[in-house]
Amino acid sequence: MNSAMDEINLLRQAQRPHHHLTDIDLEIDQCEDPSFSGGALVGVSSPHDPVVPADDHKSFLISCSQPGMVNGQLQPTPPQGEEHEGMLRLQGHTKKKKKVVKKWREEWADTYRWAYVAVHDNTSRIFCTVCKEYGRKHRRNPYGNEGSRNMQMSALEEHNNSLLHKEALRLQSASKEKVQTPEIEMPMPIYVKALSKTAASILESVLKKDPHEAEFIQSIQEVVHSIEPVLVKSSQYVQILERLLEPERCFIFRVPWLDDRGEAHVNRGFRVQFSQALGPCRGGLRFHPSMNLSVAKFLAFEQTFKNALSLYKLGGAAGGSDFDPKGKSESEVMRFCQSFMDELYRYLGPDQDFPAEDVGVGPREMGFLFGQYRRLSGYFQGNFTGPKMVWSGSSIRTEATGYGLVFFARVVLADMNKELKGLRCVISGSGKIAMHVLEKLLSCEAIPLTVSDSKGYLLDGDGFDYVKYSVLRNIKAQQKSLKEYLKTFPRAKYIDDAKPWGEQCDVAFPCASQNEIDQGEALAIVSSGCRVLIECSNMPCTAQAVDILRKAKVHVAPAKATAAGGVAVGELELSPEFSSMQWSLEDFENKIQEAVKQTYERSLKAALDYGIMKENPESLVHGANISAFLNIAQAMTDQGCV
Repeated sequence: MNSAMDEINLLRQAQRPHHHLTDIDLEIDQCEDPSFSGGALVGVSSPHDPVVPADDHKSFLISCSQPGMVNGQLQPTPPQGEEHEGMLRLQGHTKKKKKVVKKWREEWADTYRWAYVAVHDNTSRIFCTVCKEYGRKHRRNPYGNEGSRNMQMSALEEHNNSLLHKEALRLQSASKEKVQTPEIEMPMPIYVKALSKTAASILESVLKKDPHEAEFIQSIQEVVHSIEPVLVKSSQYVQILERLLEPERCFIFRVPWLDDRGEAHVNRGFRVQFSQALGPCRGGLRFHPSMNLSVAKFLAFEQTFKNALSLYKLGGAAGGSDFDPKGKSESEVMRFCQSFMDELYRYLGPDQDFPAEDVGVGPREMGFLFGQYRRLSGYFQGNFTGPKMVWSGSSIRTEATGYGLVFFARVVLADMNKELKGLRCVISGSGKIAMHVLEKLLSCEAIPLTVSDSKGYLLDGDGFDYVKYSVLRNIKAQQKSLKEYLKTFPRAKYIDDAKPWGEQCDVAFPCASQNEIDQGEALAIVSSGCRVLIECSNMPCTAQAVDILRKAKVHVAPAKATAAGGVAVGELELSPEFSSMQWSLEDFENKIQEAVKQTYERSLKAALDYGIMKENPESLVHGANISAFLNIAQAMTDQGCV
């Protein structure tokens, strides 16, 4: 009796109107088409049919549900062997329609990616997932016999060609474009070297404070790895290093500006004054889309060590903005620079901070910045380093860094009983520094082969000469692509989306940006026969690349030491008698060569004092870091815990 009542209740529940949507098992992967997620294939049974007819598509919708499911709820399974007529008819119908589903499954799979079935005015109809509307012929039985298949496909075609559907697609596409968020470039993974317990604990504390500042942590790791012998020999330097690794102050500020059409834009400005233990800060300003706080801190940290290696004692700073001057008019660049200086001028001064040029900041930008600073501060002070002597800077300020790099390479090679003359050199980048490196290599009778930009590199297998250099300089002055070079010298090659490190060479000059040489490119450098790498840009090699170069015994000259020429001239500009002295080009080159030689000797001596022999390919790297750190640490010790 109880079993019969359960069956009767089950039938009654199956006949009740459904007020919810039930999925139809068509085995369609909704992940394949995002538009399919907007609706499920659904159906509703009629409340007026006590027995489900075999040819009624509504009963078929019920029978396609999961076994034992009624109204979305799991019902008790009837006992086997029951002879109830209604149940037999329902079970038989289910079996028959499952075969239909199996037959139509593949045929309808593609069709139902765009549609779903729902009830409208007590009739099951096929609705468009995009616009939630149904076509005129969509009233046909969606699970009819084979003869109705053409009707369904024609209804699909009619609907997709309708103006209503096309407008719905356009609105959906516009909506997706509006809400679509740009891909955010995640910071590169941090490669941690094996360090001593003390050095590892220092690096771990920095990782906890700034886990996402990959560039800053990488630069710290290189220094900590170099000065491990100092920390082991003198434990009092541990606390000094912990204080040094925290910048004295960081400024982040908004830079609003108007373009030529009157539209407002906003960028972010940065200035990090890392250390003033040795004197007022000095460091570059960089305008580039990749600029962020991590890059600003890394550049300021590197500049602190560069200045500490020189004879003139200065602190280190760096900054800039994520503004891209490329493609901007001169008026737009001027308005941006003026807005940038409206905030930055508060933190500059002859006894506080001296800004200098960097990527994206040249004579034009420095002139605009200095003009706004003079207007806001009311002082015409020589605290900007740049190429214009009428307002600040030396006559060969921009050449000094590039020339110094070549002079440093010449000193390194001299210790290896070699000279630059006749050596094949590969250069990356084509900015101010790279072009001056190319120019000075020509005067040393070397054979420069390449320059590069963001889209690839230019290779002249015969080597550049002064005529070719003049063509390159004109191309860069007009802000044209390096491919223009091929119009004048068709024998050259421009390789798209590549870097020049696989070309056969003797000396490499990476002058582009940080981390431009990764693990694969380091292997290419080793395979190319290169045995000397002169770092021109700050931290051009990743930590993995450094390990490969070290194992291959490639001698690396670090940017902290090779920038001695630019640092020396920048510091000469700050001397009170500088403006009244007349310097010839020969005098400046002598000053640069003297500064380079002294930096090289101090770096080697510091390395030797801590057991790092001259033959070690990383002796210059470790020696420069040790020498700079000891200078800063002594000043910090004398000044107390401030």
